[in-house]
Amino acid sequence: MFHARLFTETVNFRNHHFQPIRKGLGSKSSLDSIRQEDSHLDGNPSIDRPLFVQFCANSPDELLEAAKYVQPFCDAVDLNLGCPQGIARKGHYGAFLQEDWDTIHKLINELHLKLAVPVTAKMRILETKEKTLEYARVILSAGASIITVHGRQRDQKGHKTGLADWSVIRYLREKLPPETVIFANGNILLHEDLQTCLHETGVDGVMSAEANLYDPTIFAEPPGVGEEGREYWRGRDGKGGYRVDAVFRRYMDIIHRYVLEKELPERRPLFLPSDPVSVLEVAPKEDGGPSVENGEPPAKRHKKNSKQSTSPNLLAMQPHLFHLLRPLVSKHTDIRDALARSRAGDIAAFERVLSMVEKAVKEGMLDYERDPSKYDEISDPEPQTEKQNAEEATKDESSLAMVKACRRPWWVCQPYVRPLPKEALEKGSLTMGKKEKKQLEESTFSQINGHALKPEGKSERERVDELDGVPREEMPGTSQVCG
Repeated sequence: MFHARLFTETVNFRNHHFQPIRKGLGSKSSLDSIRQEDSHLDGNPSIDRPLFVQFCANSPDELLEAAKYVQPFCDAVDLNLGCPQGIARKGHYGAFLQEDWDTIHKLINELHLKLAVPVTAKMRILETKEKTLEYARVILSAGASIITVHGRQRDQKGHKTGLADWSVIRYLREKLPPETVIFANGNILLHEDLQTCLHETGVDGVMSAEANLYDPTIFAEPPGVGEEGREYWRGRDGKGGYRVDAVFRRYMDIIHRYVLEKELPERRPLFLPSDPVSVLEVAPKEDGGPSVENGEPPAKRHKKNSKQSTSPNLLAMQPHLFHLLRPLVSKHTDIRDALARSRAGDIAAFERVLSMVEKAVKEGMLDYERDPSKYDEISDPEPQTEKQNAEEATKDESSLAMVKACRRPWWVCQPYVRPLPKEALEKGSLTMGKKEKKQLEESTFSQINGHALKPEGKSERERVDELDGVPREEMPGTSQVCG
């Protein structure tokens, strides 16, 4: 997502974050004589289409000016009406425009009337499905060709994310004209969730954001049994996924080929347990860096006075890889530390981390072959009956069933399952305002006691305390600790 005003007013911001041509987007007039050979990264017809470019804005004029820069290189311009972050509240954009329907209509209609490419919008659901339908109609009447509906409300973010409500998206599908193009967003954790979402909502397409960071292969069809090759791993229980070393290697190859525009490094085939087991060779030097023996980096390296790259393609590498390698680095802290020391532009450092990851994956797969039973607890630490599993999977009070359904060995790409709000509150990782906390506690007490709160607002426990005549004492705040 780009900030429309900054994109329009600041040449450096524009050229830093959107690189469709090598000479940069100095002015809109410079876009009149673009040749195919001028294409670089963003919107390049050979590698990056179709492409939607998303902006946040609250001024129709600023949005239009920004959109004119990108329209030669994209297939649609999208208006972000879903960002729930504090910076969006402060800037009055994203989901904090959703009460200002007049401004939203003007923003979309301005693009609809004056752009050569379609305009689309991403929205969140409102308090009721009826209000959400009315909101969607405003967006469509302004000229949006596609609406992407995130099935969460604005306050559902961070530890309060919770579950997306697909039933509201289904309601929109049923009430809006059949020719309306709708994409669904939310609750996409695994590849099979894509078809489930399409079936339950009736939408035309599915969007994934956070899950795609943790598992970039989420839209890739798994290979058939016996056709896994070197990039996909499947356990004896039939569950599997694409290997993190394979995805990491592809990521590095993209950097070498398209960003650095260099020849790909020579690499050995990814390890398979069926390969002859031999001692790892010394990895070749990368870009003049020190040798990496057994996939390990040197014990200590002195800092160099090298300037860190400011390329957005290279700055994003470390956070991208921490998302991808999250299960692996939680076990292999040496790899976590090596990745944390890697700086933008130091490709040799990232290649060393890749070598460490490849070695770790090899050792993990060999360990699985020696004793698969030790990994059985990964998929089901507490065996339950089918009925118990079905009941647990449908409860909103716990994310444990989803964690077990998604969990794979640490060398396999997998989603991050956020704890639900009640769980986060219990762990102390979520803090709420007094009003929200009181509502949540009342709901929790009600469920624990097995009784709804009485009209006078007292639970069964409070009534018993009154009858036994023993006053309840609150624990002093200084004695409370997080468990």
